[in-house]
Formats: sequence, C-alpha cells, structure tokens
Amino acid sequence: MMRADGIVRWTAGMIGLAMLGALALRALGPEYVLAQAAFVFTYAIAGLGVVLVVGQCGQIPLGQGALLGLGAYAETLLALHGVPAPLSLPLAIVLGAAGGWFASLPAQRLGGLYFAMSTLAFALIVEEALVRWESLTGGAAGLAVPTMTLGSWSADTAAAQATLSLVALVLAWFACRRWVASRLGRAWRAVREDETAAAASGIDLGRAKMLAFVLGGGLSGLAGALYAHWIGFVSPEQFGLALSFELLMLVFIGGARRLAGALWGALVVIGIPQAISLASEVLPPHLAAAAGLETLLFGAVVVAVVVLRPEGLAGRGSRSS
Repeated sequence: MMRADGIVRWTAGMIGLAMLGALALRALGPEYVLAQAAFVFTYAIAGLGVVLVVGQCGQIPLGQGALLGLGAYAETLLALHGVPAPLSLPLAIVLGAAGGWFASLPAQRLGGLYFAMSTLAFALIVEEALVRWESLTGGAAGLAVPTMTLGSWSADTAAAQATLSLVALVLAWFACRRWVASRLGRAWRAVREDETAAAASGIDLGRAKMLAFVLGGGLSGLAGALYAHWIGFVSPEQFGLALSFELLMLVFIGGARRLAGALWGALVVIGIPQAISLASEVLPPHLAAAAGLETLLFGAVVVAVVVLRPEGLAGRGSRSS
C-alpha cells in the first residue's frame, strides 16, 4: 500500500497533470493534444522496458532504440501484407523480445561498461541491417505504414490512437507490476545491488539479466509497433543511437527505479520540447530565431531535474533518501 506522503505526491501530480491538460486543450485544440498524448503513452511503454533493465536489474542498455525498430518494422511489414493487428502486434512483441534476448547474450561473460558497449554494437548492427536489406525494409527510403485496423474499427483519429496507446500502457503497467513484485523482480534487485552477493545466494545472474532484456525488449517491440502506426512512416535513422539515448534520458528524468518514472519521463521528453516551441513564439524575434534555442532550453530543463530531483520526478527528491 502507498504511504501517506506517496498518496499526497500522487494526488498532487494528477491534479497538476489535469490542469496542464486543460490548459493545453484550450490553447492547442483537442486533436493536437490527443495526438501528443498517444506519443506520450507509447514512449511510456518503451520507458517501462528500460526501467526493467536499468532501474530493476541495474544494466545499462545502449541499443533499446534498435528494439523499437524491430517492433516497428515487424508491424509495418505484417500490416502491408494484410495481417490484422491482433496477430501482428503479438508478433512485433515477440521479435522485440527475441532482439532483447540476442542483445543480452554478452551478459553471460561481460559486465559494466563492456556489456553496455556490446549493446551499442547490437544497435549499430540492427540499424545497418535495416539500411542494407532494401528488398525487405525499403532501405534508407523507408516504408509508409498503413492505418491500424481492428476488424471494422480503424485507428485513424488522434482520439483512437490515444485510447489504444493508453489501453496498451495500462496492460503493460500491470504486467510490469507483477514482474517487479515476483521472485524474478527480487532477483533483479539483488543483481542490481551486488552481483557477487546475488550469485552467492544462488541467483543465476545470466538468466536474470536475460529475462530483463527479453521482457524489456517485448515492451519495446510493442511501443515500436504503435509508434510506426502513429507516425505513419518508418526509416532506419528513426531508431538509431539518438533514440536509445533519448529513452535512457527518459527513465533517468522520470526515475529509473520506479515504474511511474516511465510516464513522467515520457511527459518531459514529449511535452517539454512542444512547450518550448510554443513559448519561443512569444519571445523577441532575435531570441526566437537563435540557432539551438530549443535544444538549450530543453537541456536546462533536464539539468534542473537532475539537480533538484536526483532520483527522478517519480522519486523522493532527496539525495539522502
């Protein structure tokens, strides 16, 4: 059960989000806000996968964007061949999980920075394969993604996309809660805290890490499949190292050790650039036209979060806690 201070923080956060949502709806219109909400929920699903690997198991993956790419391309190719979403989405999840399993293989022999570099190599291999396999992926030109359909229902509106993404996020959230509360979750945290002590306690380190990557990869595959439909186009550069680092930044901003951190981080990663872009419209022309202004302001926001909330927005906010 939540403690009283946790309930207060959660309630205050929900009220704040509701107020921000109301202001955004009034200023930007419901269609735009719902479209952005779909991306927030989708990124949060991917963030949950990173939380399992980073926050729970203590590993640093540098190739999570490649797992989203596998899910996105699997969903795109299956949809182009007429496979319905109830079949294509599970297959995209399976391919993402398989990619996570493959990326975890070096964990049997490597650890720390060396293992992180191996996941970086995995990401580069996937991106290069997507570029070179032109007969299947379209190469650097990419592929157009058809609208997702579930029977006679089509996710061709922002409201439909946001609703479907929210349902997927809720299901992923409850699955992650069960995994984290299970014996496997306790094994992950033991590995995170001290691998030597965990091994001495009888925990199979390689298996624990592998399962974290497999489950996290499955969530990434699901997020990639949804992302492909919402963006309407996929190309290899969308799933390169920049996306992997963005997902890492997402969980560290939100709080790597808490599932709620995935949602908070997604709100920042998706929402703050939009807010900065809108704010730049009211700045003096010479400032609004300055090169790199949006990047500078976003970086300032990230630094502020790291300094003021070192455990992330979902954390306790104290360096000593």
